Amino acid sequence: MVLFGLSSMETLLLSFNELNGTLDDIPDPLSSFLYFIDLRSNSLNGHISKSFFDMTRLEVLWLGSNQFKGIVELSLLWKLRALDSLDLSNNMVSVIDVEDGYPIPYLHKITDLLLASCNLTKIPVALTYVSEMSNLDLSNNRIDGAIPSWIWVNWKDTISFLNLSNNMFTSLENSPSVIHVNSLQFLDLSSNKLHGSVPIPLTANTWVLLDYSKNSFSSIIPDFGCMLQTIDINSNRIEGKIPRSLSNCRSLEILDIGSNGIHDCFPYWLGKMSNLRILILRSNQFYGSIQGPTEFDANSKHFSGLQIIDLASNNFSGSLNSKWFDRLETMMTNSSGEGNALVIGKNIPGDNYYHESLTFKGIDLTFTKILSTFKMIDFSNNAFDGPIPESIGKLIALHGLNVSHNCFTGGIPSKLGELAQLESLDLSRNKFSGLIPQELATLTYLAVLNLSYNDLTGMIPQGPQFSLFASSSFKGNEELCGKPLSKQCNSSGTGNLNSSVSSKDSVGTILLFAFVGSGFGVGFAVALVLSVVWQAKRWNCSCFLFHR
Repeated sequence: MVLFGLSSMETLLLSFNELNGTLDDIPDPLSSFLYFIDLRSNSLNGHISKSFFDMTRLEVLWLGSNQFKGIVELSLLWKLRALDSLDLSNNMVSVIDVEDGYPIPYLHKITDLLLASCNLTKIPVALTYVSEMSNLDLSNNRIDGAIPSWIWVNWKDTISFLNLSNNMFTSLENSPSVIHVNSLQFLDLSSNKLHGSVPIPLTANTWVLLDYSKNSFSSIIPDFGCMLQTIDINSNRIEGKIPRSLSNCRSLEILDIGSNGIHDCFPYWLGKMSNLRILILRSNQFYGSIQGPTEFDANSKHFSGLQIIDLASNNFSGSLNSKWFDRLETMMTNSSGEGNALVIGKNIPGDNYYHESLTFKGIDLTFTKILSTFKMIDFSNNAFDGPIPESIGKLIALHGLNVSHNCFTGGIPSKLGELAQLESLDLSRNKFSGLIPQELATLTYLAVLNLSYNDLTGMIPQGPQFSLFASSSFKGNEELCGKPLSKQCNSSGTGNLNSSVSSKDSVGTILLFAFVGSGFGVGFAVALVLSVVWQAKRWNCSCFLFHR
């Protein structure tokens, strides 16, 4: 880049463009006035010139998310005494730490260090001498062993963002159950090999995100107070009950405790947390009804802020009270526009959006951004029974509804036709009966429909949207007829007799005319008797088909 030859230039801000090529050497780095370089998220390649590490005035060097390659020695970086913020993440470089016994570098100024995906095998030794680290990202490396306790000691009052995810850490040094970090906003220890009790940070911040998913934690300490915004402990080995102390987390917006071994009844007491937006309890051993005690049935505001609730693959049972859906106020209001993405917090570098793994439209998806307008209910793979309350029609902002693999009975509520935003509807493998409501054909956004393996009857509604669904959406309902099934309906809207019955009836008709042709007297009498026999058989077969 010839830009580096401009002797008077102080800042270079060219991030998030489509720049490619290599970086040239800086002609006279010692006399350069550059103090801020931001070239993130381009397609720059080649080696990072060592002349960058001789720029005495350089405070910010952001080269993340490019295609740089080669080896970068940390000992060169530590020479930059004015350096405050460094980002080399998500390139193809290998960062090499100094050996033990190397002279202590001059590092007191650096507060932001982002070295994600840099092939690190250990936490850089020099960081033990940094006194005021604010943002540290060492994710997607190959660091193993224990997470050192000096992180919580040295940076107790300064660390706000710490990402150690996707490494091979096995434990927390000294196994602290409570971490005292006053300024913490974001702590991501996901996708490691950590075990023991989930560490709960005590912090002065009111918005804190914890992501401890995909580890081997086995318990949560029973009593704690917290100001957490997000708790994600999905895919661990946690057993027992959910500690009631979670109700102290009044700022909690997301609780994901899916894919564990939790054996408990439905935590109705979480409903009092007015900020709770996302509740994921899937793939555990929850049991019983999802109704609460008497006060839950009153006109309370339980779960009024929920926009996503996922109870799939548990042992919940019983019928759904109509008042259950009456409380989901957030799902009753259509928001204008596309909505805003839910953010983790303020002043957090990089990707600061919530992300969740959800089953939507029959596919397991990871949502990297969750819009405030997205609403979903998943009650699949349980033992719920009884009818679906008509009150579900009030949830006009719902995008996805999955109640498959349960024991629901009765008819499909026609009120589902009022869910104008619905994109995915799965009612399969239940005991629904009766006609498919014509109102479903008016759902213009419906992209996925599964009504298979129920006891539905009659003609499949016809309409522009229904013409897009394959026969698999309706299979396993023997009394359904009409497109896209091969079984066509008769004039009364029920299915024609099957081919074997129709062929027998045809044989009877042929015999009748055969006998008539051989002689009107005897022939007619014999043919008449045979015709009566064939009609009796037809009636018996019809009763078997339609009244079994």
